[in-house]
Amino acid sequence: MNAPFMIAECQDASSAASLLRTTNAIRTRAQALLAQARNGGSRHFRVFDPALHEAALLVAEVTRTRYPDYAIPFHSRWRHFEAGGVDRRALLDERLGDVSPAVRARAQIDLALVSVLLDAGAGPDWKYVEPASGQTFTRSEGLGVASFHAFTAGMFSSDPANPLQADAAGLRGLITDRLAQAFQVRDNNPLVGVDGRATLLRRLGEVLADQPATFDPNGQYCRPGGMFDLLAGSSGSVTTAEVSAHAILSTLLDGLSGIWPAQNTVASPERPGRASDATPLGDCWRHADVRGPGLTDGWMPFHKLSQWLTYSLLEPFDWAGVKVTGLGALTGLPEYRNGGLLIDIGILRPVEPDALARRYTAGDEFIVEWRALTVALLDELAPLVRAQLGATEDAMPLACVLEGGTWAAGRVLASRLRGGTPPLNIESDGTIF
Repeated sequence: MNAPFMIAECQDASSAASLLRTTNAIRTRAQALLAQARNGGSRHFRVFDPALHEAALLVAEVTRTRYPDYAIPFHSRWRHFEAGGVDRRALLDERLGDVSPAVRARAQIDLALVSVLLDAGAGPDWKYVEPASGQTFTRSEGLGVASFHAFTAGMFSSDPANPLQADAAGLRGLITDRLAQAFQVRDNNPLVGVDGRATLLRRLGEVLADQPATFDPNGQYCRPGGMFDLLAGSSGSVTTAEVSAHAILSTLLDGLSGIWPAQNTVASPERPGRASDATPLGDCWRHADVRGPGLTDGWMPFHKLSQWLTYSLLEPFDWAGVKVTGLGALTGLPEYRNGGLLIDIGILRPVEPDALARRYTAGDEFIVEWRALTVALLDELAPLVRAQLGATEDAMPLACVLEGGTWAAGRVLASRLRGGTPPLNIESDGTIF
């Protein structure tokens, strides 16, 4: 539920985590850091607002080139499954055969979730050669295509009779070397964070198994696709069902909280005789200038992969006939391409001259603030882009602005300026970026 919390709340770990898992918390805190930067109070960035217009022009130009008919799909993992002009969704449908919309949606959700969790930065030296087409893919497209083929080969299923699924037992038994082999990893083809990716999927298997009410409501397999039945209902016609985008996100954040690295946790004040209740927060980081009630003070949430996953699940629900509402509740994605666009075009300017030459971790305050400013500025950039294209928010929600869009424009500038590499050097364990 994306609802406001009272200031008196958030004195315990559970309520604090609940607040930090809302997009309202992401937006309000990001906007506060942007206001501070605009007022010259940031230690890390200055904001050059005139460049917002230049960014809107570039994003509009890229959007027209990519989608001249303005039929812009959502920014989601399904775009990467279309890499090289191959309709891999159709290939999956063909493999599934004549099944119900719910069965098809469960498989699509399984595929999208596993693929998104594998979609952290690949590094500049990795590539994937698709055996069937002979095409070579890199970065996100390569990870998408590689994960598609790993999924359809049954790598994430424990049941040879049902290979087109990702279930708890199959994920828990995933061997790192098998994943590396499926992604064609070799000494001369290194993939950043392959160990972290495999560990993340094994943890996914554990949390799926621990939550049958969410991921196995039909008593068959604990799998991501089980959330379709939870949210859309497994009885009657799914064409009458309705689900909000934030409900999908909340289900993911609550259900998958145990998969994320444990360094970011919030705990209630210690009391004699009480066991620790440390709650993992996932993609949520410390920033000295972020204010909030109770235990949420000082935390800046993002949940980038979870929101990227939510964007990627909108279509499976929609294709099954379920009406998805409230798209505007989701935020822009604070990662290399969107955030890189803002730096490369000159909207965000580091205070320290050598800031872009340094190496960072995800938890460094400079990176936390860069990501927060990205979220807030994408909300400001979106209406400027729509104005350039003569589009309304209903016709072009943020999910389409990103796809059209800001992500692609960020890649264009990175290619022009540095051969495609991002403006910042961030160490990745394969679970955040």
